[in-house]
Amino acid sequence: MAKDTVIQGNFRTLDNDKPLTLNEKLSDFLQKRRKTLAFCAIGIVAILVILIAVFSISDMLQSRALAQVEEFTRRYETLLPLITDESKATDVQVLIDELSAFAPKHAGYTGARGYLLLASIYAEQKNWAEAEKAWDAGAKVGAKTYLAPVCLFSAAVAAEEQGNVAEAIERYTQCVAFADTFPAASRAQFSIGRLQEAQGNKDAALAAYREIPSRWPSDTTWASLAQSKIIFLSR
Repeated sequence: MAKDTVIQGNFRTLDNDKPLTLNEKLSDFLQKRRKTLAFCAIGIVAILVILIAVFSISDMLQSRALAQVEEFTRRYETLLPLITDESKATDVQVLIDELSAFAPKHAGYTGARGYLLLASIYAEQKNWAEAEKAWDAGAKVGAKTYLAPVCLFSAAVAAEEQGNVAEAIERYTQCVAFADTFPAASRAQFSIGRLQEAQGNKDAALAAYREIPSRWPSDTTWASLAQSKIIFLSR
């Protein structure tokens, strides 16, 4: 007597057949969920398309920002010898206005470069308060770039020019935090000692000076100057 074939949903078995193989189970699974899988595939493709578009737009905007920074730099270098020349006051102000609009809209390297250029113009004009603000802003937006300690060091100089010793020490201290990547970190440390010494804080000055030969033994210039200061203050 012929054996009956039993059909249960999408899973076919014979009443005394062996269990379905893994390939057969997978085939049945895909067959039952083909619409769901198709929608998932379409969704993944759509997400990939969106991501590619976003990255492409981001790259385009970044390239455009870099081109703008290079143009600002070229104009700054052209105006640099004439920044205090009254006949170029309008051109300088236009550049200041454009940089003031550009820098806050960009983060990272391009934003920091914008603020650095802006601060440099103010410094040439001896407008130390505005220069310090711009350098501080550059250090913040460019915190993960090599420009951060450059901006902080310059901000410290601007603070010194205004007689703000505590602020200058704070900025120089922040520079030292970049000791592994900032070539002028030992100089910043020496400046801390110099300012503490000028304030009559002998112990703080000695501590700052002693840090230099300890942390930067190969920097003969600042280590040597620090050693001289240590000898002088230890008498």
